[in-house]
Amino acid sequence: MTLLRHDRYCDEIVHQVGLLRAVVTSGADVAATVPTCPDWTLEDLVRHVGRALRWCGLLVGTGAEEDIPVDRAPGSEGPAVTGDAAALDAWLARSGEVVVGALREAGPDARAWSWAGDDTAGFWARRMAHELVVHQADAALAAGLPLRAVAPEVAADAVDEWLDIVRFVQRVLPGAAANELRAPGSSIHLHATGTPAELDTEWLVDLADEGVVWRRGHEKATVTLRGPLTDVLLAFYGRLPLDTPGLDVLGDRKLLELWLEKATFG
Repeated sequence: MTLLRHDRYCDEIVHQVGLLRAVVTSGADVAATVPTCPDWTLEDLVRHVGRALRWCGLLVGTGAEEDIPVDRAPGSEGPAVTGDAAALDAWLARSGEVVVGALREAGPDARAWSWAGDDTAGFWARRMAHELVVHQADAALAAGLPLRAVAPEVAADAVDEWLDIVRFVQRVLPGAAANELRAPGSSIHLHATGTPAELDTEWLVDLADEGVVWRRGHEKATVTLRGPLTDVLLAFYGRLPLDTPGLDVLGDRKLLELWLEKATFG
């Protein structure tokens, strides 16, 4: 697996923050429920993202050796008044500037504590880029706006990272729901269409006893999810229904539904 360049992740953070800001300033009701995160309103979602960006900026900017509570990140509290889209937009814009500034200055190899054991700024650049990709889609769905296609190299890397996160959760959180994704002999094939052949946007995911094992490639599986890359990514993250036009499920649909139910963490 080859990661994207550090600067590419930083550029994607800038891009996705811009898309999220466009949702906030679109005239959408910031009190609207986010259908893919039903415990949140659109404003709750944006505040969650902004806090994460401020926290990440603090971890990277200080070269943190250990976790730091998010409320110690300057500006993490967000606008004092709720329901003010303009204030929310300005705060989100500054949150993006904070994290991207810290990441670019640090470089990918700089020390920064992480929950995943990869204590580098590079880890956080990748994680924040993909966090924003998914939550920008959440925001668009809440606002009733069209979903934006994700750059193919970013979307493919986001699938890779999500598979690694699920495996990490299985390894370190024995009580997590993801540990129910152990079904020897069962597998999931993701087949993204319409991408350059050199990007290799197919995955084989084995639900092995030792945890998720995955590799890129075209192989037969218990169930296949096939469609455009952005749709495959968002469906695999549980953001798009499996019956979304353009997506096809071939084989044991219940296995894919089990993945969507259990591949969670937090």
